[in-house]
Amino acid sequence: MSRRHKAERREVIPDAKYGNIIVSRFMNSIMKHGKKSVAESIVYGALDIVEAKAKSNPLEMFVSALENVAPAVEVRSRRVGGATYQVPVEVRTERRQTLAIRWLIASARARNEKTMVERLSAELLDAANNRGNAVKKREDTHRMAEANRAFSHYRW
Repeated sequence: MSRRHKAERREVIPDAKYGNIIVSRFMNSIMKHGKKSVAESIVYGALDIVEAKAKSNPLEMFVSALENVAPAVEVRSRRVGGATYQVPVEVRTERRQTLAIRWLIASARARNEKTMVERLSAELLDAANNRGNAVKKREDTHRMAEANRAFSHYRW
C-alpha cells in the first residue's frame, strides 16, 4: 500500500433500469469474473421477484433491506501492552453500506434455493422484514460491540 497519498475513489455509474448508484454497487459486488450481464440479470430478476411477492416498489424494499442489515458499531482489534482488545468503534457511512451489501450477498449465496435469483430475492425479502442471516450477522456484530463496551476508552 502506497504511503504517498490515498487512492482516489472511482465514480460508480448508476444502473440502467433504476438509475440508482447503490443498485449498481450491489451489482458490481455480485459480479464474478467480470461477467456484468450475469450479475445484472441476477439483481434485476431478484428485484422483479421481490416486486411480485411484496406488491410494492422493489427499490424501496431493497433500500430498507440494506438499512436493516447495515451495522452502526463494530469491533476492531487494538493491541495495548501485549494484550489484544476488541474495541467497539462506530462505522462510517460508506463502510456501513459496503458491509450491508457484502453480508446480504454472502447470506444469499449460503441459502438453499435453486437459483441465485431466488436466493437473493428471498434474502432481500427477509432483510426487509428484519429477519434472515444478514440481519442476524448485524445483531451479532452489535452484541459483540456491546459486550466489549468496557474497552471503548482504547479507541483511537
